[in-house]
Amino acid sequence: MTLQYVTGFVPTDDRGGGTLKYMSGFGNSFETEALAGALPIGRNSPQKCNYGLYAEQLSGSPFTAPQATNQRSWLYRIRPSVKHSGRYRRIDKGLTRTAPDARNESQLPIDQLRWDPTPIPAGPVTFANGLWTVTTAGDSDTQVGMAAHVLVVTQSMTDEYFFNCDGEFLIVAQENKLRFCTEFGIIEIEPGEICVIPRGIVFKVELVNGPARAYVCENYGGAFTVPDRGPIGANCLANSRDFLTPVAAYEDREVPSTLYAKWGGEFYAATIDQSPIDVVAWHGNYYPYKYDLRHFSPVGPILFDHADPSIFTVMTAPSETPGTANVDFVIFPERWMVGENTFRPPWYHRNLMSEFMGLIYGVYDAKPEGFVPGGMSLHNCMLPHGPDMTAFEHASNVELKPTKLTGTMAFMFETRFPQRVTKWASDLSTLQPNYTDCWKDLKKHFDPTRKDPK
Repeated sequence: MTLQYVTGFVPTDDRGGGTLKYMSGFGNSFETEALAGALPIGRNSPQKCNYGLYAEQLSGSPFTAPQATNQRSWLYRIRPSVKHSGRYRRIDKGLTRTAPDARNESQLPIDQLRWDPTPIPAGPVTFANGLWTVTTAGDSDTQVGMAAHVLVVTQSMTDEYFFNCDGEFLIVAQENKLRFCTEFGIIEIEPGEICVIPRGIVFKVELVNGPARAYVCENYGGAFTVPDRGPIGANCLANSRDFLTPVAAYEDREVPSTLYAKWGGEFYAATIDQSPIDVVAWHGNYYPYKYDLRHFSPVGPILFDHADPSIFTVMTAPSETPGTANVDFVIFPERWMVGENTFRPPWYHRNLMSEFMGLIYGVYDAKPEGFVPGGMSLHNCMLPHGPDMTAFEHASNVELKPTKLTGTMAFMFETRFPQRVTKWASDLSTLQPNYTDCWKDLKKHFDPTRKDPK
């Protein structure tokens, strides 16, 4: 673990930092202060903190978790969190669902499914009511599984804040930028970047350059981490140095505010008299962070064949079964295709994992038609899928030479659990009724009298 003492630095623009300040590294233990001397030295909880601050610990793991997975941060804040809590009232959860809520909501068959982009509404929608659930899997009460959401935001949160007790959020920006003002500092993401907000952290979401749309994976299980590289070694895939964590920033505002909580699949609200984003300094290894997917360093076969999509895993939430993820976050970025005598798009397959897929921008090589940026698809456990007829015929007959896929970024939320479709998603007008027709024109090429391929 690396310990860094910073008041903040500004990454270069091509690191995605702009004018915001971040610290780099995945899983590091950081310390940062917005006011010099706000961090106590040599102890976590002095009798009196500088500036009249309160010391508070936020634990993202059991106190006795092994050192490698033990997560906690110490926060030095204007008011303790108990002052930001109050009498909660249960409120309408809108279109947000939590596993196993959606188990019996939809009467859709188990077909392969695909949707066009979800329209961004014209009316006011904030993060608190713009988290619309497409699928749920597992059971949040037992801390296994996930949910896949579409996020639409047309209005910044003003004097409104949110935290999630059910899981951590992995947010994939797809259209326009989003700003996350958190207890730990400020994060901005644009299409091609992700943000992870761990369980329990308070934040608000603001618009930067207009109404925004994103994909969200809500992970009920253990925290996301980078995958073991095995024989790949220490480098490539998502390198630790490219993960960015915000420096301390705080609000000192005494104004009536609403604090929303997602707990047990329900939404609650409490009225408080000030901003809960009042952490002046913090240290630890439990915090929100961002990552630019364009910094992912892909690896793969350089002579023949096509690797399993696991070679493109950015982050994984492991389960108790070795090698079987609770959730994997996988991307399909720009890369060179060089395989000799090789069918280069993803091959036809069936597999244990259930795959929710989205397209951030560009064209996906296995589905050049019908799968568009902002759209999504679902291929559940053991249902076959693969290239459509056009992609198959093209890849089977094209002259093979080194080719670079450019201007494309697709992803998968992949889980070992069946993904149950919500009623909202099953009733969407954007659901493509004829998606499976993309395979109906696949031709029979079998000829028992001819050994050599045509």
